[in-house]
Order: sequence, then C-alpha cells, then structure tokens
Amino acid sequence: MANPWRGEVSLVIDGQRHEARLTLGALAELEAALGADSLVALVERFEGNRFSSRDVLVLLLAGLRGGGVEMDVPTLEHAQIEGGPMAAARAAAELLARAFTVQT
Repeated sequence: MANPWRGEVSLVIDGQRHEARLTLGALAELEAALGADSLVALVERFEGNRFSSRDVLVLLLAGLRGGGVEMDVPTLEHAQIEGGPMAAARAAAELLARAFTVQT
C-alpha cells in the first residue's frame, strides 16, 4: 500500500503492484532524461495538461526506480498498466505533486 506521506504512488504493471516515488536521485534522472530546463517546467507542463506520453513514461520509470524497481524503458513501453494510459498519466502527475508537497 502506497504511503502518500513518503511521496509514494501505487501502480499495477503487468498484474503486479509497485510503489513508485521520486527520490532526489530519481528527480535528477528525470531532469536529465527529459532535458527539462527545470523540474518547475515539468510541473508546469503537467499542470497545464501539456505533457507528452514520453513525459509520462520517463516520469513513471524514474518513480519506479526511486521505489526500488529495476525496469527499463522497453519493458515499461510494452507493459500493461492497470487503468490504461489515463491511469499512467494520473500516477505520473501524483508522483510530481507528492514530490513537491511540504509535509507538516
């Protein structure tokens, strides 16, 4: 079960539940992979619904790695994500939101 206080998001891939989260290393990987000027630019793309399927793929991959799952791009590209593309995009957006939510 995902712990939102740790920034975790649950995602079912090929029938297996995974907990994804954006660690500092995952965020750095994400910045490099997307060639984003900043993570703020990426957040703005998601907030404005201007994200691409590549954004979702790379964000989920970074989050899965941050959650301890070793997966590569081709595997995730061909995987069945429960809920389809909309669930994948929602999970990606939640990962970003939870990574930048201040816990009090």
